[in-house]
Amino acid sequence: MKSLVISAICTMLAMVAFTIEEAGADVRIMDATGDTVHVQQTDRVVSVGGAVTEIVFGLGLSDRIVAVDSTSRYPDETATKPKVGYMRQLGAEPILALNPSLVLAVEDAGPPEALDQIREAGVPVILVPDKSSPEGVIEKIALVAETLGAPEKGQAFLRRFRTEIREASTLVASVISRPRVLFLLTVGGGAPLAAGLNTSAAGIIELAGGINVVDAFEGYRPLSPEAAVAAAPEVILMTEQSLSALGGEEGLHGIPEIALTPAGQQGRVVAMDGLLLLGFGPRTAVAITQLAREIHPELSGE
Repeated sequence: MKSLVISAICTMLAMVAFTIEEAGADVRIMDATGDTVHVQQTDRVVSVGGAVTEIVFGLGLSDRIVAVDSTSRYPDETATKPKVGYMRQLGAEPILALNPSLVLAVEDAGPPEALDQIREAGVPVILVPDKSSPEGVIEKIALVAETLGAPEKGQAFLRRFRTEIREASTLVASVISRPRVLFLLTVGGGAPLAAGLNTSAAGIIELAGGINVVDAFEGYRPLSPEAAVAAAPEVILMTEQSLSALGGEEGLHGIPEIALTPAGQQGRVVAMDGLLLLGFGPRTAVAITQLAREIHPELSGE
């Protein structure tokens, strides 16, 4: 009889532990703002930011997501989720109408006024740090898993990610070249912007064993024709979306200064999915490996 009671208690405790992990109940989280946020329930999550949403799916907790933003395009199942608009142009009312228990967003989501309205309505908002490095991805995964009350799932996810990053780093360590890369981004149909220091583009180029040719400024800015030619990039890197907006490679080569660069003369243009390339999410190792194979001839067998 005693053994039956003990067994029943153990079963009950296991069920409680499972419920806590599944519900993400009653945790206090320090987010990217440095503030501690009290999260009581995570059964109805609005996920904002492609990498954040990928992590929730990677943890196997996508059933908790009631809506995502427009940058959340992977995996394909995100297409079935209601959308709340672009991550930097959120509206409080459409989000609150979904009756969320939590808004989980990348740290540069906004505008701040909309997030404040959501907080004032009693819905906790967790802002996830967004650093352009493998260490930054680890921080994202750990924070999302902790917020959702899924530490064991988080640890398993992190083990896989660390293994994949080690494999990608080993591949890059084998290369002998350091190609000069110019990343261009089109915004709203305007002239392409070049990626400078402290950008996700610069981060992924370095991880793939390349050299970002723009080091005179931070962020994304227009590059003068003279500066583009003087930078002498050997590879032009773009998102698939940006290259398409320019009219494909033909349109890109129609820009005179690009045509005068070594990359333009040799036709070395690499285009990758924007979220994969710049998102610094769970697929960062895939992005590093793919980009490394594109910019290092010795890896592609050319």
